[in-house]
Amino acid sequence: MSHHAPRPEDSFFTRRDFLNRCGMGMGALSLSGILGQAGLFGNTASASEMNLNPLTVKAPHFPAKAKRVIHIFANGGASHVDTFDPKPSLTKWNGKEIPTRLQTERKTTNAMASPFKFQKYGQSGLEVSELFAKTAEAAADDLCVVRSMCADVPNHEPSLMLMNCGEARLPRPSFGSWVTYGLGSENENLPGFITMCPGGYPIQESQNWQSAFLPGVFQGTYIDTKHEEVDKLIENIRNKTTTNRDQRSQLDLLQRLNAEHLKKRQRDAQLEARVQSFELAYRMQMDASDAFDISKESVKTREMYGDTVQCRSLLIARRLLERGVRFVQVWHGEGQPWDSHEEIEKNHKRLAEQIDGGIAALLIDLKQRGMLEDTLVLWSGEFGRTPTVEVPTPGAANANVKNGRDHNHWGFTAWMAGGGVKGGHVYGSTDEFGFKAAENPVHVHDLHATMLRLLGFDHEKLTYRYAGRDFRLTDVHGHVVQDLIA
Repeated sequence: MSHHAPRPEDSFFTRRDFLNRCGMGMGALSLSGILGQAGLFGNTASASEMNLNPLTVKAPHFPAKAKRVIHIFANGGASHVDTFDPKPSLTKWNGKEIPTRLQTERKTTNAMASPFKFQKYGQSGLEVSELFAKTAEAAADDLCVVRSMCADVPNHEPSLMLMNCGEARLPRPSFGSWVTYGLGSENENLPGFITMCPGGYPIQESQNWQSAFLPGVFQGTYIDTKHEEVDKLIENIRNKTTTNRDQRSQLDLLQRLNAEHLKKRQRDAQLEARVQSFELAYRMQMDASDAFDISKESVKTREMYGDTVQCRSLLIARRLLERGVRFVQVWHGEGQPWDSHEEIEKNHKRLAEQIDGGIAALLIDLKQRGMLEDTLVLWSGEFGRTPTVEVPTPGAANANVKNGRDHNHWGFTAWMAGGGVKGGHVYGSTDEFGFKAAENPVHVHDLHATMLRLLGFDHEKLTYRYAGRDFRLTDVHGHVVQDLIA
């Protein structure tokens, strides 16, 4: 029985508790100080003290070379021996059984020569396949190519999780989530972490950009870039029934109710994420429409990037980075398009044509704007492909494949540009045939540790305490590869 007169806060407490239990699932968006700026907590506690402003800009552990990241994801696993890792021995051994035999997901047989020509580019003489000739012509001396990458298993799902989250099986925060957790965001009107994948989700879906046990505010915000109109790119970006002024009044009331509720639940992560989502959704009506509208770019710039979905996505990515978004991921289509188990010549050529010009334009554009020096660009898939041809299995899903390559986690290529890496540099190598990392192997954990170092973090100290343990992106692994850093 109540022993005091009725109070307004008692009435809405029950309602808010009900809403809290129901959940509204919008933890992918961010708050940037609106509650504190509006003075909703009086003088007793600031928004940051209430843990309501997690995306405030923060300083890293030490001076950083990079302050933002764009990850161009070759979804499905591009063939390194057909792109950035030339292997003349494959031509010599073409059609023959090679000495190097490693376990792969599917059966493979004899060596298969690359159908693509390699050429040296730039003052560095970097060798790149004709598939990425435009990228090489534009920025060979800016690329830091790691030809000795390795992962753990030859399967998409665990390898995607490893590359994106540093863990192949258990739910862990993604790289973008760790970066925004560590650095915050420079734009209060846009999410700090955006992931773009045209046509739908990739394999493992939103787990690739999850925040896991980090607060929901650090999760990636998904955008389907198959659409060109802003209203379709971001659903409900414009409220067609309520004016901005009326929306602001409604949100102000909701914030006052939430502020009272948070006095008793100061660390309720779900409620905080919900509050942050409402605020950012309101503010995005102004900035997001502008950021995603590439018609505001000059004709010359749009023509430089090209008109494919992938190229438009890269132009949008540059516009987002320019506006303070901390981490942008550009996926090459839903599913796993680079997964060329058959007809690798035809399929890899088609895919490269969709994005090569856009990557070249992005690197040129960033350089011209003075952004490349503090923007870390990563190109990678979850693994590479075998130097041997895949053998069809009667009655199996690959029963009709021919002239394709299977998955290869033993050795593959990734490259970085900008952000303090050594340009025009090749690090490590695979064996004579491109099957396994041989010289200076770089595990995915090592890549993550090195990228965090470029962003100003000691990967062993960027941690989050959960379930009685301090977790980090690299778990208990990873070494910084100093030879990749300029």
